[in-house]
This record gives sequence, structure tokens and C-alpha cells, in this order.
Amino acid sequence: MSNMISADQLAQLRDDTPGLNSGVHLNHAGASLMPQAALQAIHAHLDLEAQVGPMEAGLLVADKLQDLRKHAAQLINAQADEIALMTSGSSAFGSMFAAMPRLNKGERILVGRQEWGGNLANYQRAALAAGASVETIHCHVDGSVNAHALANMIDSRVRLISLTWLPANSGLINDAAAVGKVAAAAGVPYIIDAGQALGQVPVDVQTLQCDVLKSAGRKHLRGPRGTALLYVRRTFLQQLEPAWVDVSSAPISTDAVHLRDDARRFETSEAAVALQLGLAESIKLALEWGVDQLGQVSAGLASACRTRLARMPGITLHDLGDLSDLGIGPQSGIVAFNLRGHDAMALKNKLAQQLIYIGANGIPYTPLDMQARGLHSIARASFSYLNTVDDVEKLARALEQLA
Repeated sequence: MSNMISADQLAQLRDDTPGLNSGVHLNHAGASLMPQAALQAIHAHLDLEAQVGPMEAGLLVADKLQDLRKHAAQLINAQADEIALMTSGSSAFGSMFAAMPRLNKGERILVGRQEWGGNLANYQRAALAAGASVETIHCHVDGSVNAHALANMIDSRVRLISLTWLPANSGLINDAAAVGKVAAAAGVPYIIDAGQALGQVPVDVQTLQCDVLKSAGRKHLRGPRGTALLYVRRTFLQQLEPAWVDVSSAPISTDAVHLRDDARRFETSEAAVALQLGLAESIKLALEWGVDQLGQVSAGLASACRTRLARMPGITLHDLGDLSDLGIGPQSGIVAFNLRGHDAMALKNKLAQQLIYIGANGIPYTPLDMQARGLHSIARASFSYLNTVDDVEKLARALEQLA
């Protein structure tokens, strides 16, 4: 593909997305719209299951599932045996974290200020039980993680570094590679939550130097809900003992239990194969068109939206990460804002009545950052290359009417 996607190519992508006929979808950070190819793959496999039986159908597409792992690995510059197919970002993270050795008293987990609430809850529970601590890495003035400050926090008690790369409550893009350099130099395991990154920005786990990366498939990657990817670096895998296994992840022979020596030790023998085949089509689309090019379109639309909303009375923007005068940026396809006099959750519902679909986040999603900024909730318009400048204007006009 060329470095720029043409208007005709974008029109083709939109034509291949049936959901665009149902309103203005601005919640791609929550769950995007599947392409026609993914829908067809899901339907075709369900038909096959109905004809020959689910077990038999699964055997017939085993090669396609292995191709899915290969393509997922290609998407993030990993090896196929470092990829596990999971059902959600939370299940991917939870299975991996439960497999890590227990914390000891006095040990420390260092997290970015925008750490996803689900990850943070697991860290805090484990730390409380062990007498360990969870500490927040200091930020730059734009709110992004400060890798230099992180380096100064490292000591022999640091057990883990964790970063939510693109937070759910702003347009910030953290410098995940800079954090990776610090973690690698210190020999500390490094986990990245790439839920908002995968499908929106290029992901290269070698450059990031992370040991674990996880993401749901339903967001900017445009896969079906109920799918996720878990990457575990092969050299880190040997430190992980799954909290539980089944006949797929640890088959029993006549003499012993054999734990798989690849990331599939976190998979189970039971899976929604139809959904995985849908995810395979979404990943193929991302590889074909290029995540960098697609992400530039969504980031441009988000920037246009920020500019439009900034001129409107009653709107307060809550995005982080854009201090261009200091050389900091750019921002992602998420636009966080509030409309004076309107609760974010209620605003989301009011816009949905006009067939304009946005998201809304409360404190539990990004508790450290929300509390640090004194925010109770935010409304969130998240853009994809599927959107247009007309969608920006429809959102702005609807907000003006509500204001």
C-alpha cells in the first residue's frame, strides 16, 4: 500500500461495513464495527457447525486457526508460538498475571497513571495480600508517563512494570518504547495493555521490549466481541505457571502432565471458533491496508473534532498528550470531553436516541488518572477510518442543540 489512503479506498472500506447504515458510530474505542468479511466468516462457520457438528467443524478449520496465530504474530512482530487466542483482554491479563510467582512482602509494582482499572484491581489485591505496594510512575506535564522518572524509581524490590499504552479516557499516546528501554535495562518484567493501540497504531513488541502484551479484538482491530490476543515473550513464558490447565494446555500422558511450551498454555480446548475466524479476517484487513495509514485517518478526524468542540460554549475537553510547543504528541483517535449541565452517561444515552453512538467512562476505568485530574466521568468520541468529517459535524450539531 502507498503511504496515503485515497478517498476511493476509504469509500471501499466503508462500503464493506454494514453497520455504518445504522447511525453515526463514534465508539470504536469500546467496540468497532466488523467488516463484511468477518461477518461472513462467522456465519459460514456456524453453518458448518450446524451441518457436521461443532467438534468436527473445528477440526476442519484447524489450519485456519494456526494461520490466525501467524497473522496475529505478524501484526505485532512476534512469533506464532508467542500468541494465545483468548476471549477478552481481561481473561488474557488475568490468566497471565495469575501464572506469575506470588509477590513477596515489600516488593513493588510500578504502573502508569492511566493504568486500566481491571489490571490495577488485580495488582492492588495481590499487593494487599502480600504486603507489597503498587506505585504510580510520575508523569510529564502533558500527563504522559515519564520514563526518566521511572528509571529513578527502580531498585531491587521492583517486581513488575505495567503500562496502559493508550488510555481509555483521553487521546494520550504514552511512550511505551521508552518505558521498555528502562524495564529491559533493569531486567524487570514489562506488561503492556494495548487495548486501544492494536489496530490504531503500529505495534512492534521487539521495539517495545515488552514481555507481555494483551488486547481485546473488538476495538480498533474491528474483530468480534469475545476475542482477544495475548502475547508472551518466549523467554518470559518459562517463568509462568498457569493457575489452572486443561487437556489442551497440559495434556496428560501415561507418565506425566506435559505443560505446553508455547503461549497456548493459556488457551483452553473450548473456544468460539466462529468468532476466532471472524477475528482472522479483521487482522488480515489490518495487515492488507496498514495500521499506520489507517490510524492516521482516525487521528486526523479526532483532531478535527477537538478543534470543532473547542469552539463550542459549554464543552470542556479532557484530552492529554498534546503539547506541540514542547514537541510532545501526537494524539490518538479518542476525544474526551464533558458538556456543562450533562452527566456523561446521560449524554451518551441522549445522543444514542439521535443514532449518534459515543462512549462514556467513569472512575473505575482509569481510577488513578481520573482521581488525579478530579474527574468523575468523561464522554468519549472515538474515531476510526470508517468515520468522515460529516460525522464530526453531526456530533457537534447534536451537542450544540443539547447545550
